[in-house]
Amino acid sequence: MKNVDCKVIAIDGMGGDNAPGSVFKGLARVKASDVHFIIFGDKNLLSKYENLLPKDFSYEIRHTSEVITADMEVMTALRTGKKSGMGLAVQAVKNKEAMAVVSSGNTGLYMALAKIILGTMDGIDRPAIASVLPAKNHPTVCLDLGANAECDEKNLVDFAILGEAVARSAFNKQDVKIALLNIGSEDAKGSRLVKKTAEILKKVCKSYVGFVEGDDICKGEVDVIVTDGFTGNVALKTIEGTAKFIASELKSSLMRSFFAKLGILFCLPALNKLKKRMDPRLYNGAIIVGLNGVVVKSHGNSDEIGFANAVEFTINLLKNNMFDKIREQLDQSELHSFPKREEQKQ
Repeated sequence: MKNVDCKVIAIDGMGGDNAPGSVFKGLARVKASDVHFIIFGDKNLLSKYENLLPKDFSYEIRHTSEVITADMEVMTALRTGKKSGMGLAVQAVKNKEAMAVVSSGNTGLYMALAKIILGTMDGIDRPAIASVLPAKNHPTVCLDLGANAECDEKNLVDFAILGEAVARSAFNKQDVKIALLNIGSEDAKGSRLVKKTAEILKKVCKSYVGFVEGDDICKGEVDVIVTDGFTGNVALKTIEGTAKFIASELKSSLMRSFFAKLGILFCLPALNKLKKRMDPRLYNGAIIVGLNGVVVKSHGNSDEIGFANAVEFTINLLKNNMFDKIREQLDQSELHSFPKREEQKQ
């Protein structure tokens, strides 16, 4: 039964490599009595997984027979996508039926549909995928993590604006540090795009502190790291892959001998803590910022643990009123007037 005061989240029930099983198993792990879920997809298929949900779980299923396949052409997929589970879930946010949407579906199509249906915030040309990544000193907002493979300096400045707003809202502080991801920390290094963006940020952004390199991402010495979607996605997948590799090698090493296995008993608390810090599934959930709505992307290969964390991430965004805070921060940002000034010069 839906509570009139509860938050409503739209779910793409068919999106992702492991859907709909991972979606329902993930939702079953979510503890949120004040949230109602609208799950979009093929009801004949989704209904087979309803028994996985707790009896007091607040949800409804909305049927659509439209399915997006991997071999569809882009324009066909976009037309079909509006009536798919993904498209209808995004439309629910547009219609104010839901406060947020979560999908593990195709990232490019998801972003395209969300941009078409919801539109971008004033002054922002392209939305970006942003996530709060764990780091040594403190978490760091990184963007773009895959929405825009090719960018110009205007796009990167937009991402700096959005990243600044997300960091101030997420970390509850005004004094944030913004950096550009580069191949070196020296001013002379980097591509033309990175150098030109750095020149702009130096002039108009007091929060800009310079370049950081790939090995700085997990140090947590800055609050926001800005890059294009191609580089950001490669960096993210590299970090996740390295974490999985280390975990696998550590497990293999500890199981090779009796004494190593015995040592596990003494190291178990520390190993469990390390596992929680390094498990990418526990940090699943990225927000597509710059849109007129809360749009959250879960990894395409998410299992139930990953999807559950993406949903819990979304619930926290709603509880912290992140969307309105980002919009407020955008209005106050010293960077927000830059694009308009450039347009006037042209």
